[in-house]
Amino acid sequence: VNENDTIATDEIRYGDNDRLAAQVAATVGADQLVLLSDIDGFYSANPQQNPAAKRYDLIKKITPELEAMAGDAGSVLSKGGMKTKLMAAKTAMAAGCAMAICNGFELRALSALQNGANATWFLPQDDPQTARKSWIGAMKPKGSVTIDLGAARALTAGNSLLPAGVTQVTGDFQRGDPLTILAPDNTQIGYGLSRYSSPEAKAVKGQRSAEIEKILGHKPRSALIHRDDMVL
Repeated sequence: VNENDTIATDEIRYGDNDRLAAQVAATVGADQLVLLSDIDGFYSANPQQNPAAKRYDLIKKITPELEAMAGDAGSVLSKGGMKTKLMAAKTAMAAGCAMAICNGFELRALSALQNGANATWFLPQDDPQTARKSWIGAMKPKGSVTIDLGAARALTAGNSLLPAGVTQVTGDFQRGDPLTILAPDNTQIGYGLSRYSSPEAKAVKGQRSAEIEKILGHKPRSALIHRDDMVL
């Protein structure tokens, strides 16, 4: 993962590839993230300046003490440093993704890591699916869908939201955008990622699969919001 500094917009610039990579890993629900550095892990001090610096093999929690050890120093080859790598680790760990810092100058670095090369591993705090749902719940909704009682019961039983159970669609959103799910009495019962754009969702609300295919002109997705993309 590499941010394109030439075309990046200031308002959405990450500023370092470590945090960008962690956000991508969290977004796709990755199990592991590897950051290739010019040293073989996270140290208690800069090992190039302090021969007594200790490398951590495993980190389960990022503490203020660890953050103080990271400092602000960056590699001569990268814009970030250990401080940004710890920030990336926080994002990855919270998303249920294990993260490793290892030496990218080692021959076949990823194979070496798999075979036990020196590295620092940061352990995930949650399983990826639980963390993904926490991430979905924290997103700002782009719209909402109101559902009928039958659909509400189906969701609480662990099912996906089908277009047939939707009575109203509001907002302007694209596929993959977060939506608020509202009960018939307009109370909020959850969030989810839409598999339809707002024009599509408005066109197919309340419709069965056979009718949806005729309306859209192509084979429809079975769910408007899949249960794996939903938080109640």
